[in-house]
This record gives sequence, C-alpha cells and structure tokens, in this order.
Amino acid sequence: MDNAVRDGAAEGGAAEGFGTARAEAWVRAIATAVEKEQDRLTELDSAIGDGDHGSNLRRGFAAVLTALDGLDPAGPGALLNRTGTTLISKVGGASGPLYGKAFRAIGAALPDTALPDTALPDTALPDAAALGEALAAGLDAIRALGKAEPGDKTIVDAYTPAVAAYRAAVAAGAGLPGAASAAAAAAEQGARDTVPLQARKGRASYLGPRSIGHQDPGATSTALIFRALAEVTAA
Repeated sequence: MDNAVRDGAAEGGAAEGFGTARAEAWVRAIATAVEKEQDRLTELDSAIGDGDHGSNLRRGFAAVLTALDGLDPAGPGALLNRTGTTLISKVGGASGPLYGKAFRAIGAALPDTALPDTALPDTALPDAAALGEALAAGLDAIRALGKAEPGDKTIVDAYTPAVAAYRAAVAAGAGLPGAASAAAAAAEQGARDTVPLQARKGRASYLGPRSIGHQDPGATSTALIFRALAEVTAA
C-alpha cells in the first residue's frame, strides 16, 4: 500500500473512527500475533486436529502482508477484502476459507474510499457501531460456511461472545477502544471455555469424548484476532 496512505495516521487513525490506517494496523498486528503464537496454536491443534493450524495461519498472514504491500491506495473495506481473498487462496484446511470469508464479509460492510484517516473527520469514518455490524457480518459468514453453533468447540465459541460483548459495550456508550477491549476479553474467555466441550464439528469431532479437555485452536486464534483489534484501537 502507498506509504502516504499507510502513514496517514501517526497514532493509528482518528480517535473514534476505523479507517484505512487502523484496518491495516489490525491486519499487521494479527500477523505479528500469529507469528508469536504459532507454536502454541500448533500444539493445541496437534492434540485434536491436524497439527498445522499455527503454520497455516503464519503462512497465510505472511502472504497477506505481501498482498497489502502491493495494494493501491484503498479504504478499509477493500483492504480487508484483499486480506480475506488472500487467506482463502493461501491457507490450507478449514481456517483459510473460514477466516477468509469472515474478512471478506467485514470488508464488504466497510467503505472502499481510498483516503488516509487524518484526511477525514471522525464522523466520516466507520464508527464503533459500524465496525460492530461489520464484525457481526464476519461471524455470519463463518457460521454460514462452517454450519457451527456455539458449543460445537470451534471458532464460533470465541467469535460469538466477542460480537455480543462488543455490541453491549457500544450500547452502554463505549467508543471503539472500549468496545474492542470488551470483545477481546470475551473472545479469550470463549476460547478458554472450549476446554470442557466435546467437539461436534471439524477434524476434532472425529475424536468424540477424547476432544474434551483441550482448548480449541480455532477459538484461540480468534481470540488473537480480537486482541489485536483491541491493541490497535487503543493506540
């Protein structure tokens, strides 16, 4: 992406808006988190899956960073759509299509206007409520593709409470940083809450009762995604 757009907001964008700079910062923060937590994600997936969740996501987000470097100036919607398209094409297993569809849905709900955040007033950028609806669209995309429900021991078990907490925070008057922080905490708790569940979807479901006692790797990576959002919106 053009450096003028990338550097358009020295502190990650306007205080309460989610524009191009914040969207890119979010994706880059996810890539950093996945790189750092790759071994943990792989360990979790080795217990109840194919053992490649960490390496697949690391490879996928490395490809996303390359794709963003070659992206013409774009709004947050186009940037996140490119993120999703790249994940679908580069990440194996179920996580590529699931996260890819989610990011494409999030992107579709946000504007494509190619302007740096500081060129716009807060009111011209997607606000906390708008981002919340975009995140909810991402959840809908995951559920439509994976056919998973809360309690199935999947990504949905972290993503669903994250969206609920985000919306509740906005309804209570929180801005973007507060809503994102609430979502991250809820996603992390949701991931921990998968430990006593028996998997009913995906590779882990083949283990039946033996899947109980293990934290779901997809829910764990979802928590990383929401924590990254909290970090960049707090900046």
